[in-house]
Amino acid sequence: MKYDLLMRQLEALLFVSPQPVSEDDLSAVLGQSAEAVAQGISRLNAVYGEGRGVVLLRLAGGWQMATAPDLDGAVADFQGSLLSQRVHLSKAALETLAVVAYNQPVTRGEVEEIRTVRCDRVIETLMKHGLVRVAGRRKSIGNPLLYRTTDRFLEIFGLESISSLPTLEELRETFAEAPPDGCDE
Repeated sequence: MKYDLLMRQLEALLFVSPQPVSEDDLSAVLGQSAEAVAQGISRLNAVYGEGRGVVLLRLAGGWQMATAPDLDGAVADFQGSLLSQRVHLSKAALETLAVVAYNQPVTRGEVEEIRTVRCDRVIETLMKHGLVRVAGRRKSIGNPLLYRTTDRFLEIFGLESISSLPTLEELRETFAEAPPDGCDE
C-alpha cells in the first residue's frame, strides 16, 4: 500500500502523541474532513495490522500508536535495560565533564587546577558511566593520564562531534539573555 501525505501526517502525529487523539482533533490539526481522516486511519490500520511491532489502538475515543501486545516481554526487558543505562550526574560530575570536554585531552591535575578541588573520584564515576576515557599519557614529569570524552558523551548530549559544543562566548551570550532562575519573561 502506498502512503499518501495524509497517511504520513496521521502516522507522524499518532507517533508523537503521548495519549490517544480523536479523529476530530486530527481533522482540525490537519485541515482535513473527518471522513478523510477516518479513511486515512483505516488505511494505516491495515498497514499496522499485518503482524508488525507497532499497532494502532482505539482507546478513550481516540487513536494511539503502541507496541504490539504480544511483544510486551521484549519491550519490558528493553526498557529495563535502558533504565539501567540512565546516567544521573552530580553538579561536581557535570562541572568535571565540562572541563574535560572543553580542554581535552586533559590531565586530572589540570581538571583539579581549573575546578580547585580534587577530582579523582568524580573522574572514576565519569569513566564508569562511559562518558570519559583514558586517551594516553602526557609526555611530562610523571607521565600523567590524559582524559577525553567518549562517543557516548556525544550521544547523550546530542552532539555530532566535540566541535559541536557551543563556544564559551556563545554560552556567555545565552546566559546573558536568559532570565534569572525563578523568573518568567
